[in-house]
Amino acid sequence: MKAWIGLMSGTSMDGIDAILVSFSGQTILVHATHTTTYPDDIRRRLYNLSQNRGTPDDVGELDHAVGSLFALAAKTVIDKSGFPASSINAIGSHGQTLRHHPDSSAPFSLQIGDPTVITERTGITTVADFRRRDLAAGGEGAPLVPAFHEAFFSCAGESRCILNLGGIANITHLPADTNEPITGFDTGPANALMDAWCMDQTGRAFDEDGAWAEEGEINQALLSDLLSDAYFSRQPPKSTGTEKFNLEWIKTQLRRHPDLSGADVQRTLLELTAVSVAQQLPQSPGTTIFACGGGAKNRILMRALQRTCSPARLASTDDLGLDPQWVEPAAFAWLASQTLSGKPGNVPEVTGAEGKRILGAVYYA
Repeated sequence: MKAWIGLMSGTSMDGIDAILVSFSGQTILVHATHTTTYPDDIRRRLYNLSQNRGTPDDVGELDHAVGSLFALAAKTVIDKSGFPASSINAIGSHGQTLRHHPDSSAPFSLQIGDPTVITERTGITTVADFRRRDLAAGGEGAPLVPAFHEAFFSCAGESRCILNLGGIANITHLPADTNEPITGFDTGPANALMDAWCMDQTGRAFDEDGAWAEEGEINQALLSDLLSDAYFSRQPPKSTGTEKFNLEWIKTQLRRHPDLSGADVQRTLLELTAVSVAQQLPQSPGTTIFACGGGAKNRILMRALQRTCSPARLASTDDLGLDPQWVEPAAFAWLASQTLSGKPGNVPEVTGAEGKRILGAVYYA
């Protein structure tokens, strides 16, 4: 049996999810999972770099440090699985995004987490740097998970939407007619703004289960100002990140609303996620939305999405056989398998690339 490892750390910068999987037809077999939490100092330095606060030395040092943590996560998930390392075909490592600027005059997307360190410490071929080939072909370099969604979650006769609620939210629409092209894009913030505001106001890395947001009330005037950002009405292909939707973006918006309580702001940020997703959903009757990512565990956010996305049915990728936390790591394990098989991993209709491309760079063991 061919086994693959996927390593993922998203825009929330909270840690590394590692999964060891194998694929059989449209079935994903999960053999082991593991999460490595970033030490506080690493997370702080990563966030500072993502906001252009740091030096080239910081980039180099963190590239090595994060690569070491990715390697440790891979070795730990192997140990938990009982698989010998020799049975692992390859590791697909997304890395840690520092900046994503597909719309600049010189488009780029920068991920760190040195793949040579991962290969050396695990003895396993590693595929990394998945985004830049799509960018070079004129695409956004994101989102890259729709090809995986299509391969494993599409269903003839049923319109499905896979909603990933990481730091940034993205959707993949899988039409009921499987001959129709899939679509997908980043809708805007999911957890990124709520996490940033929670840390700034309470010192906690995130608002567990939306408990703090539940204490507040939606401020319609602030919500209207937030939704007026041009990103939400921009037509796809499009992608974004914390270089745009960050704490400073919130504080700039709050200059017109200086007297709101912290909980009211948090509740309004949660509503922003729910409304911005709902406004950009494809209008296909009978669509079922399958949520994944960390936000799928936020009870208050899921309740808000159920309201804003109605009449679409809201479910979880659990219903499709894969826990919401492990969809993206599994996707990068699969993308590594695509790369080593010489098959493309992007969807041009999603990213805007000139065509299908084999993604990633391979670091052979």
